[in-house]
Amino acid sequence: MDLLFIVSTPDASRVLLPLAAACKRRGARWGCFFTNDGVEALRDEQVVRAMSCADTAVACEHSWERFMGEAACPVNLGSQTNNSALVGEARKVISL
Repeated sequence: MDLLFIVSTPDASRVLLPLAAACKRRGARWGCFFTNDGVEALRDEQVVRAMSCADTAVACEHSWERFMGEAACPVNLGSQTNNSALVGEARKVISL
């Protein structure tokens, strides 16, 4: 994977969306890990649609439960272990 975006704040979507679009245009392989209240960015349908172009998109299960409750998660649920594995696979990590 070329890039991993770690989304840790809900406001990150205003930066994530143009970066995801640039990755798509360039044909870059990228992924996203949502943690802390950054999982709230997945309330935005544009963010959810952008995740369909990602190689992988994972939300921290504990963060999801804490901030989103019983709502269905539109991406895979995982743990900080998944985050660590993704960081290890990525050539570059960008924290938002």
